[in-house]
Amino acid sequence: MSDALQKDCGSTGGRLLWLDIARTAALVGMVVFHFFHDLEIFGILPRGTTVTGGWDVFSSLVAGSFLFIAGISFWLAHGDGVRWRSFVRRLIVLCLAAALVSLATWVVFPDNFIRFGILHCIALSGVLGLICLRLPGVVNAGLAIVFVMAPDHLRSDLFNADLLLWTGLATVTPPALDYIPVMPWSGWFLAGLAAAQMLRPGRLRPAIALSRRYPKGAAFLAWPGRHSLTIYLLHQPVLLGLIWTGVKFAS
Repeated sequence: MSDALQKDCGSTGGRLLWLDIARTAALVGMVVFHFFHDLEIFGILPRGTTVTGGWDVFSSLVAGSFLFIAGISFWLAHGDGVRWRSFVRRLIVLCLAAALVSLATWVVFPDNFIRFGILHCIALSGVLGLICLRLPGVVNAGLAIVFVMAPDHLRSDLFNADLLLWTGLATVTPPALDYIPVMPWSGWFLAGLAAAQMLRPGRLRPAIALSRRYPKGAAFLAWPGRHSLTIYLLHQPVLLGLIWTGVKFAS
């Protein structure tokens, strides 16, 4: 999700326009969902609104799209050989950002803080991507299916310990504002990796890739996608602040 760290690392050294716009679309979905969820927090909407009426499906599609895009980006960055400096730098940034999210939510919502959210999952999925990088695309597609289906067949009380909640195989879902465990969610990362492997490179790196050549309208749409990590970290404080201000003015 990191803006500067998920560049297309092909021969152009640029960015993929369509991939940045796809990230923007995922960000829009994320902001919409969190806005309505925040309305629940302030009691403006009834509790449970965003887990009923299709909202849970919508949130799953948003989370899955982020991980699928991350899988594609991983192949673009490392498919021709692991760029260790870039990988380590990206991993450190994601881990620090994930730790910041956990700490901030623990301070504000200690009973429902984010133990293992989307950033945690993307970071660990990157490590998984290293392991699977040289496997054929069809094998990674099969692994993606296994990961997605695993929680339905492999849940066990053995995974209920806090240190194993990241697996997604616990029989009890922990209270948390966001919970994106490796199973099933890393399956979508593997699906993105497999899709990128099985497509011809030419289809993934169109001539329009260079950001400096973006048409003006397209550059506007792609800008949020180019700064996705920053937007992810800032959008909730901004939304909560705006809603709090609106509530204060209305009361």
